[in-house]
Amino acid sequence: MGSRGDERGAEGRLPGAPPLQGSANDSSARSRNPQRGQGQRDNSVPVGWLDLPNKDQLFVLSVCRLSEPLSNVCLLPYIFYLVRSVLSAQHAARDAANGGTSVKSDLSLAAEVSAYSGLLVASFPLAQFFVSLPWGRLSDSHGRKFSIVIGLAISAVANAAFGFSRSFGALFFWRTLAGLANGNVSIMRTMTAEVVKERKYQTKAFLLLPLVFNSGMVASLAFGGLLAEPVVNLPWLFGPGGLMNWAGNKQGVQWLLDYPYVLPAVLNAAMLGFAFLLAVFWLRETLPGREKERDLGVLMGKALVRRIKQILLRHRSISYMPLNDTEDLLFGPIQQAGQAQGVVELVEVKESEQAVNTADRNQPITSTPRPKAPFRSILNRRTIAALVSFGLLPLHNSAFMHIFPVFLSTPHSDADVHATLISFTGGLGLRTSTIGLWLSAFGICGILLQLFIYPRMQARIGTLGVFKISLVLFPLVYLLAPYLSLLPEAGRFSFLRWLGLGVIVWGQIMARTMAIPSTVILLTESAPTKAVLGTVHGAGNMLASLARAVGPAVGGAVYAAGMREGVVGAVWWFYLVVVAIVAAGWCLCAQGQAQEEESETRFREA
Repeated sequence: MGSRGDERGAEGRLPGAPPLQGSANDSSARSRNPQRGQGQRDNSVPVGWLDLPNKDQLFVLSVCRLSEPLSNVCLLPYIFYLVRSVLSAQHAARDAANGGTSVKSDLSLAAEVSAYSGLLVASFPLAQFFVSLPWGRLSDSHGRKFSIVIGLAISAVANAAFGFSRSFGALFFWRTLAGLANGNVSIMRTMTAEVVKERKYQTKAFLLLPLVFNSGMVASLAFGGLLAEPVVNLPWLFGPGGLMNWAGNKQGVQWLLDYPYVLPAVLNAAMLGFAFLLAVFWLRETLPGREKERDLGVLMGKALVRRIKQILLRHRSISYMPLNDTEDLLFGPIQQAGQAQGVVELVEVKESEQAVNTADRNQPITSTPRPKAPFRSILNRRTIAALVSFGLLPLHNSAFMHIFPVFLSTPHSDADVHATLISFTGGLGLRTSTIGLWLSAFGICGILLQLFIYPRMQARIGTLGVFKISLVLFPLVYLLAPYLSLLPEAGRFSFLRWLGLGVIVWGQIMARTMAIPSTVILLTESAPTKAVLGTVHGAGNMLASLARAVGPAVGGAVYAAGMREGVVGAVWWFYLVVVAIVAAGWCLCAQGQAQEEESETRFREA
């Protein structure tokens, strides 16, 4: 038998997707393309992170990939308290206008907060849904870099404005705008496939963006929980006696009292601004046919690097460099301190780079427009099967990412002393800092899983095999999660609450860590041709965005209804578990159909 890459066979691909590069019924294709067979033999050699090609471009893409977790995930630890503060202010203003007062219980207000926060969370992916496919088509015709750069700029502005918003309408608007700007996430996946073209490196490369996403989630959750309400969470810095309380306000830094959730948003905007600069000056175009076009941003980035090197290496007295017309216009003559007026400092560059610059000046590069593939040809049976699997995962995963922090923030119910196996309510009543640290700590575990466990499992049982394991874990986690509210809050057995919380978070993160890269790899391999890879990923991101919008909105509504009826587990058992089981059922049924098609194909070839 061949290598482990050969053993993947039908198990390593999506139901209905084209055979992977080592499947049994791909032998005829290998005989027609001997180079492909050679690539398959190389897959048996372990690939390390340092073996990946174009590491500089992968680094820039990784930093750009932080845009979505920074914009979308950062508010989860404090969303309950953010929405509650907005709704409480609105209720107070309404009562003042009506000349009366209304009193709501903590659990009643928590139900209202859950419904509104679900809409707020859903606005981001819903906006992504409407623009993901247009972004993908635009990138296929006009290039990848443009959409990424524009998206980062808009996202930075939207994040900063979100932090200063004090009405639900303003919060909804700026979060929707951030979702519109992040509809280009699929293009980053496409660029990864175009930067890393050899199949033996693609598993590692495709693992990189989910790894960065998890890292961004860890940082976002931690900073979001700690920096929200900084006067309370960081009193030594922003409290009455804090180092930053220069005005000596008795309650703390005044502008942070007025805008208690602005610091996470401003930090996000600053990091997105850094990613924007990296993309402008160092990200290269990867659209086939446009890779060699002159990019003023990249030229400026190279010139900036040379200028920095020149400053750092001024002690070198003799060197040489051909003058580049573009750099002359940008910076003028380069003169070293202490040189005569007419003497120009020359910096050494590689001979190959000099040849490229000379060719750029003498021979303008033109690109041939590539015809667009009909959209109908993209949506074949194989691609549709991959898209449905790609969309079912965020339908329940995004709902969990919204509901779980709200559940942890919901006040504990004293009525649970009379709870039954199904009828009980309340949450854990944790603060934003505790929620952020807990979720980020287990996010680190997810990163370690992606680094050391997932590649070995994927090599041993195939991509689809790993995906099936995650499909089993999801419903088990959702089934047990609501019972955390029944565990003792204090006393000698209070450790059970933290132990149970760890088991639930660990199980969900482990399942998510295995599922996300699997679905990305399988969707990529379902594309009919590489020419439409951007459109396929755009369609996948569009469907996933719709699922991420529906999940939190429906989940928040069901959670609120369950709280009113005294059944906090309603959303877990009647929504999350059901969707997870449907996703598993779809995967198994589609796999059975794929095996039948393979059998028919072998019979016809024989």
